[in-house]
Amino acid sequence: MAKSKAREYVWMQCTECKDLNYRTNVRVQGGVPKIELKKFCPRERKHTTHKIKRK
Repeated sequence: MAKSKAREYVWMQCTECKDLNYRTNVRVQGGVPKIELKKFCPRERKHTTHKIKRK
């Protein structure tokens, strides 16, 4: 059996400096979820909100 394409890689983009800092996979079955996480931004050197950015 072949694997289904239920998961997809997405980038986490900083809301302040707009850098693509992290890459993670999410389940896209039923639409891409709206995720906002507080992650460390190396450019800002502090924890900021990161949102999903699809390429």
